[in-house]
Amino acid sequence: MSVFAFLNSCHIGRYFSRNVADTGDHKRFPAYTVKAAPPVFNFAKATNEQPPILPEAYNPKGKYSDFTDFLEKNKGLSFLIIRNDSILCERYFDGYDRSTITAGFSVAKVFVSALTGIAVQEGYIESVDQTVYDFLPEMKDPGFKDVTIENLLNMRSGIKFSETYFNPFSHIAKFYYGNNLSKYVHKLKVNKAPGEEYNYQSCNTEILAMIIEKSTGKPFATYFEEKIWSQLGMESNATWNYDSEKYGLVKAFGGLNAIPVDFAKFGRLYLNNGNWEGKQIIPEAWVKHSMSIHNDSRDSQNFPYSYFWRVMESGSVFGKGILGQYIYLNPARNLIIVKFGKKNADINWPELFEEIAKQY
Repeated sequence: MSVFAFLNSCHIGRYFSRNVADTGDHKRFPAYTVKAAPPVFNFAKATNEQPPILPEAYNPKGKYSDFTDFLEKNKGLSFLIIRNDSILCERYFDGYDRSTITAGFSVAKVFVSALTGIAVQEGYIESVDQTVYDFLPEMKDPGFKDVTIENLLNMRSGIKFSETYFNPFSHIAKFYYGNNLSKYVHKLKVNKAPGEEYNYQSCNTEILAMIIEKSTGKPFATYFEEKIWSQLGMESNATWNYDSEKYGLVKAFGGLNAIPVDFAKFGRLYLNNGNWEGKQIIPEAWVKHSMSIHNDSRDSQNFPYSYFWRVMESGSVFGKGILGQYIYLNPARNLIIVKFGKKNADINWPELFEEIAKQY
């Protein structure tokens, strides 16, 4: 076998040929097109832009000339502040502009959560107390008879899963670079009692997507387009990556790609309790539950975790993706911040967003 053939024949080869995840990956994997539908909803553009002032704590010794300089030097790609449906600040870097499709990575998880809520509302899923086994009896480990949808949504499934991107033999490397996701999912094992312990694992989101497909009888991307993307006046089509042409299973854990302003519209939907221009898209109770703290789940930065959202003590919430991708919502100020980047830059972005929100 030639070196080129090896690099493309298995997930390990693709791991080394493509290296770790980067913002160009959405172009390297096959993807479904998720179509927008008219009419387009347009945020108003503020007459006078109001870029934030960079707090002193984030500007040691005057290292940055202003907030735009701070974003650029910390590998930002796009940044939007929207309040009361008006864009107060909009910045793009490194050749990106308003129309550039941007990889959202794990920001995709909050979209899967929303779609799960819709599937429950429509009766495809009876309740979040149903188990994985109710929908996917082909799972090899009988432990899935005790793992509920609620466990998946709160990252408390007890599944044995390695989320280490820097190890080519980890579960997430197989999920990200493998061309047969279903095979990897069906081999998973439950090694802890479900519901007892938080552990961030992308497999939980992938299993939910498979449950949505099984219960609705529709491809995940089709159901997503029908119930969410076509409903929010999106400006552009999105794409959602999948594993391979042969198997076609969506990478639900991190494959949604879109323009930043359309990600912001999804944030607006949550700020309005799942209602879009008078139409209830996501059940209100689902949205409110997602945006509240109801267990002791805490992520690696100690933020409470609920239905794939991080919930802050202030009442703000955010969806997060690797490399510094964020949808941040501040209900008290009716404010949305969308920030995408090429790296996280060791900055506590949610805390910075909280400081920025105080300026508006």
